[in-house]
Amino acid sequence: MPPLSLTVLGTASPHPAPGRPCSGYLLRGGGAEVWVDAGPGTFAELQRHTDPSRLTAIWISHLHADHSADLLSAVYAFAYGGLTPPAPIPVYAPPGCAHRLAGFFGRSDIRFLEGILDFHPLYDGHAVRHWNLRLAARAVAHDAEAYGLRAECAGRVFAYSGDSGPCAALVELAAESDVFLCEADIDRHREGEQVHLTPEDAGDLARKAGVRELIVTHVGPTLTREAATARAAVAFAGRTSTAFEGATRLV
Repeated sequence: MPPLSLTVLGTASPHPAPGRPCSGYLLRGGGAEVWVDAGPGTFAELQRHTDPSRLTAIWISHLHADHSADLLSAVYAFAYGGLTPPAPIPVYAPPGCAHRLAGFFGRSDIRFLEGILDFHPLYDGHAVRHWNLRLAARAVAHDAEAYGLRAECAGRVFAYSGDSGPCAALVELAAESDVFLCEADIDRHREGEQVHLTPEDAGDLARKAGVRELIVTHVGPTLTREAATARAAVAFAGRTSTAFEGATRLV
């Protein structure tokens, strides 16, 4: 089994499109399988690549719907759809995730979720190990509490921006990583707003962090993926590629 691999489940922003779910990825390494972000449409795509009941963990960067709403699909599958996990699956997410999910069911008490999901609040510097895969979170700049992910396994390093504006934490998160999966959501910044990255921002961050490869994802409707990747590549001046649904690659 390869030490660390990434499967792209979805990349769309801010809503799913035909054949293109919102943000979601499957990270495998060291015997662990982690669903990273649960944007609309990604639970169906996850089932193309693994049995969701066998997930080691679920990791959610922030609670905006385009990164978390398919947790609802997972609850229905685990509780009522015959995909019940053998033990509650750890969910690492910003505080309030469980209560938000319970609200979909009109419930204020989250105990009905305890048999299938085990919620752990993320914080800056949060770190956990599953088998030989280490997951660490850094708080990043967004208009909601949000975290980037750094994953390490067998000497390989994967970094994921989640949703973020330009910030020093992203450079630290991605430092010397083998693969940096980074959003390039917007064409340009609105005045006074720094909650997403332009392609140039993504490339500049990758260059400052000294990453080996930049993968551009979460490209919004004002850009094409091809244009965003080309612009990021100029700023990075290093190996740059595009995240496409269904692709699996080694880190």
